Amino acid sequence: MKIAFFSTKPYDKEFFEKYNQTNELAFYEVSLNESSAKLAEGFDAICIFVNDKINVSIIEKLAQAGIKLIALRSAGFNNVDLDAAKKANITVVRVPAYSPHAVAEHAVALIMTLNRKTHKAYNRVREGNFSLEKLIGFDLFQKTVGIIGTGKIGEAFARIMLGFGCKVVAYDISQNQILIDLGIKYCSFDEVLQQADIISLHCPLTDKTLHLIDKQAIAKMKNGIMLINTSRGALIDTPAVVEALKTKKLGYLGLDVYEQEANIFFNDLSEEILVDDTLARLMSFPNVLITSHQGFLTEEALTQISVITFNNITAFEQRKKSGNEVLI
Repeated sequence: MKIAFFSTKPYDKEFFEKYNQTNELAFYEVSLNESSAKLAEGFDAICIFVNDKINVSIIEKLAQAGIKLIALRSAGFNNVDLDAAKKANITVVRVPAYSPHAVAEHAVALIMTLNRKTHKAYNRVREGNFSLEKLIGFDLFQKTVGIIGTGKIGEAFARIMLGFGCKVVAYDISQNQILIDLGIKYCSFDEVLQQADIISLHCPLTDKTLHLIDKQAIAKMKNGIMLINTSRGALIDTPAVVEALKTKKLGYLGLDVYEQEANIFFNDLSEEILVDDTLARLMSFPNVLITSHQGFLTEEALTQISVITFNNITAFEQRKKSGNEVLI
């Protein structure tokens, strides 16, 4: 099958070429948009990532180009207009689980770095500054950690936090029996907000979870709470979070995703002016840590993404079900 990859980086090319067997691959650094959609002509399928926005217009262009399959190399699929794809008879598949440990461990890395300020200590020591001033953290032991979303990533994160000796409470529309058996208590959304010292988001982005963390939700949290988001940027109402940081309602913020990350994350903008004022404001806070959507970036995860994507494509080609089809 001839497959066009969009929004690719060197690591995408490395891993997909490594695990490719019979497919003809073409890699494009550009994201899939109105202009670049013409690059799909002559291909049977396209492979896209989280910041490729596939709306009705692009679906129409893909259908005209003869595309029959959209393969997401991610778990999330909120960036694809599924109704339009269905009408165009284009199948959409995804990678629902590649390495939940990769994202869960990155969430923990954000917590530990924010808490113990290792990034600041690293820079100080390199400059010959061995002072411990302003580096005070807190014990994670016996702190209450609230998890919003307890799928595979949320489950992996919960196990790690239990290992720290934390009390873990959770909210999800569907409860995970494995976590219940581990002693984790499910609460209402408001109860998690009220009880937690640290909140970590691991739920998908849907119409119901858009801006789940807004001004009203933040008001219910403890003062000085730590908020971590490694899921999707739009789970958070960013202006509300900025205001909460200014008033010190939020004590710490760790982000691996950002609502307006398209055309910013995954790119080297070190020689350019950052025109996103909200992101610039976030980066000005000393208690905010931002990474550019790297939670998935482990060898194990990249391997699984490649293998599962090719399995999805092979199943489609053989007119079989992979089990990873996105249905509406």
